[in-house]
Formats: sequence, C-alpha cells, structure tokens
Amino acid sequence: MTPDRLRAALRGVPDPQWLDAALRRVASEPAAIPRLFALAARRCGRGPLPDPPGWTVDEAARTLLLTALPADHAATAEALYRHGDAAEKRAVLRALPLLPIGAECVPLLHDAIRTNDTRLVAAALGPYARHLEQPAWRHAVLKCVFTGVPLAVVDDLDGRADGELAAMLAALAAERNAAGRAMPADATDLLDRLGAGSHPTTAREA
Repeated sequence: MTPDRLRAALRGVPDPQWLDAALRRVASEPAAIPRLFALAARRCGRGPLPDPPGWTVDEAARTLLLTALPADHAATAEALYRHGDAAEKRAVLRALPLLPIGAECVPLLHDAIRTNDTRLVAAALGPYARHLEQPAWRHAVLKCVFTGVPLAVVDDLDGRADGELAAMLAALAAERNAAGRAMPADATDLLDRLGAGSHPTTAREA
C-alpha cells in the first residue's frame, strides 16, 4: 500500500477540495490534524473502497492526513489513537506501515489486540504487525480463530506461522473437538499447511 494508491482511490470523494485543502493544512500546520482527522469521515464518506480491498473511504483519507505530517508521526498517531473512536483507531492502525516510525507504535497493536473489537484486531494484524514480537503475534492469530476474524487479514501469515502456533492451534482444535465443535476452515487449512493436518480435530465448519 502507498499514499499514491490511496490518493487515486479517493478521486471520487464527495468533497475532494476539502481533502486537498486538509492535506495542505496538515503539512504546514500539524496542530490542525486532530480536528481534520475527526472531520474526515463526514467530509469524505465512510463506505468501502473497491481498491484497495478492505479499506473504507474514511480510513484512506485519515491515513493520507497522517502521511502528510512533516514530523512527529509516532506521537501524533498515538494521540489520535488514544483519543479516537473505533473508526479513528482503525484508521491509525491502517496508517502505521506507511509512516516513518519504525517500531515506535507497537504498543498500539497490543492495545488493539486486547480489545473485543474484531475490526481493531484485524487492523492490528496488517503489515505493521511485522514489528510485533512472535509470542504476541501468535496469541493474536489465535484470537482471530476464537473470535471469527478471517485469517486472510493476517499479513505474512504463512511466513511467520511456526511450530509453536501449530501446537496452539492443534490444542484449540482438540478442545473444540471434545466439545463437539469444529474449527474454522481457514484455521484447519493453516494446520494442514503447517503439517499438523493429521490431527483428528481438523473437521471444518459447515
């Protein structure tokens, strides 16, 4: 994902002049971003974007506002996340991999993963999750299985999945099998790819 791709996707927003002006203002007056960030959904829209898939209009607009900042990206992202509503938090999480912040905002991932908001959990497991330490990442993947978040949202799932995650998933499958419940199909597929598909509890959900 790149800012240019997001900008192209937003060409048809209801008020493109507002977005252009907001981006220029953030670049020259960073202190204006909290108000503009909050206004973005009302001025640009909240619907899904056809491309990039999985993004909403407000998430893309808010991400562009963050990338327009000249400095203090990590501190601003944290402040917007801590004081934002659920949609604003998701936008911050979406923006993190596009910001020059290294691993500074990993605590935001931890916070999102602890919530019961499955959309926050999903957003936390995007490309920025490469900075998430492996034990926390494994538990986040397991939470996806528990809460019904599709594993397709997990960036680099096959690249990071390891034997420990396979053991955790197999243990969960055993618990579900004992209770007469099946594992989600995508979790069963992951177990198969990890070489744990021979476990007797890999029945798929109908």
